[in-house]
Amino acid sequence: MTQTSAVGALPLSVFVEGVGLLGPGLSNWAQGRGVLAGGDAYQSARCVVPLPMALPAAERRRAGTVVKVALAVGQEAVAASGFAASTLPSVFTSSSGDAINCHEICSALASSDRLISPTRFHNSVHNAASGYWSISSGAMASSSVLCAHDGSFAAGLLEAMAQVMLEQTAVLLVAYDTDYPEPLRSVRPLPDTFAVALVLAPRRSQRSLAQWQLAPGAFLSDAPTQRMDNEALELLRNGVPAARCLPLLRSVAAQRQGEVLLDYLPGQQLAVQVAPCL
Repeated sequence: MTQTSAVGALPLSVFVEGVGLLGPGLSNWAQGRGVLAGGDAYQSARCVVPLPMALPAAERRRAGTVVKVALAVGQEAVAASGFAASTLPSVFTSSSGDAINCHEICSALASSDRLISPTRFHNSVHNAASGYWSISSGAMASSSVLCAHDGSFAAGLLEAMAQVMLEQTAVLLVAYDTDYPEPLRSVRPLPDTFAVALVLAPRRSQRSLAQWQLAPGAFLSDAPTQRMDNEALELLRNGVPAARCLPLLRSVAAQRQGEVLLDYLPGQQLAVQVAPCL
């Protein structure tokens, strides 16, 4: 694995240049930052999914929830970073992809008709959000698309940090999940939609929010992952794989220094050393 060998060879070190956030009771990073820092009360509410206005009208009509939230947080993070979206390599990661579209396709296949609309088929691939991002931003750089079940955020973070180090360029990371309708929801009970985007860079700038490092030995076994102090935020962190990023975002919002343990593969955690850029 590229990221594993890179971590084993020397520390990975990146600077957080921009953040995008969208989820239940979290409308953007500016509002979410106050909540995660502990200064503002968290009020859980259904995620409000914006229209992807950066897409042409035809693509906007075809875009599902996954695409809408991925584009919203990606655009927010890139705008805050000061980088041009068209030049950034990207990493997209999701535990389930477009859950609603999957439900609709399964329903069609279980019916007597069994015809699937071209739009449903078009959106069924796991890299759909990456493709729509390329259309909306004009991005021509490489894009990686990952899935590692409940460890998808940590897997995406590893891939993005490895690319930043190896290519010495800023990289956009976008992680997202949506909830399944029934009956799939009973098997995969994600409570709501959540998405986060990060622009990670190899060098510090005036916009840098934090420095994150992975040292050799960053993969830990039998170590407890960080929990959120707020019960509702902890339910969100534990309930949606993309929201496993919340302890890491909390360290940025509260300007904390130390170690954050993230859920990765079963029985394995990822230890991220964090420090604020004051």
